[in-house]
Amino acid sequence: MNIAFSPCPNDTFVFHAWVHGLIPGAPQLNVTYADIDITNNLAANPSSHELDILKISYAALPWVLDEYALLPCGGALGRGCGPLVLTANQGNGTQDPSILSGQRVAVPSERSTAYMLFRLWAAQNVPAGIGEIVVMPFDQIMPAVRDGSIDAGLVIHEARFTYPSYGLSLLTDLGNWWEHDTGLPIPLGAIIAKRTLDLQQIVDCTRKSVEYAWAHPAASQEYVLQHAQELDPKVADQHINLYVNEFTASLGEDGYAAITSLLNRAAEEGIVPAIPAEALKWSK
Repeated sequence: MNIAFSPCPNDTFVFHAWVHGLIPGAPQLNVTYADIDITNNLAANPSSHELDILKISYAALPWVLDEYALLPCGGALGRGCGPLVLTANQGNGTQDPSILSGQRVAVPSERSTAYMLFRLWAAQNVPAGIGEIVVMPFDQIMPAVRDGSIDAGLVIHEARFTYPSYGLSLLTDLGNWWEHDTGLPIPLGAIIAKRTLDLQQIVDCTRKSVEYAWAHPAASQEYVLQHAQELDPKVADQHINLYVNEFTASLGEDGYAAITSLLNRAAEEGIVPAIPAEALKWSK
């Protein structure tokens, strides 16, 4: 079975047990490690690859649900874990959002949840509009902002913990904005699988892999750090603790409510096509 997910600590932690044959009866996985922008585009073009399971942004779901089903586990939702908007201006987190008017902003993907949240936030807070959006791999964004080739950056993952080391300042925490506005967790990354497969088997294996990771946290450490070599082990642990949580084991009512709210708001703004809520769930 072919799977694609990012080399980030939360994904390698979640899938370590399945990848390494530690789930009895689970099919063998052939892994492609890829940035989220790549997997978003692959999911939208299933004829271009042979991937059965992918980790994508929730923002990309409306374009892939005909071919793929959203799995109720394995992904990343949470609280206090949202994307950040950073600038090189020294400040205390209370900068005026209007400074982004007409500016160049780097984002990790135009079909990422981070970018969707940014567009929803900017519609309310930057009425004059952003100047230019530049897509680049997430690990290149902070250096670009620091070096002045970009005016601001939308960052995800471990950047939440490391941006001060680049001398950058927080303009806004989009997760805090979303949670204050909705009371719901932030939907970030989704696990999807081809509808033609045995989805119950994939769900069971994914959930068992999550449970194994929690029961044996040290077992995956070498694998996690191998694919996140630039991270200090403590930062990798912070990353895992933030993004692997109750919603990773099961989306639950709050998880589905958060996904529905995000995609409905985005559809109202014309960012994504509207989808019926029932399309997010599959039946056995």
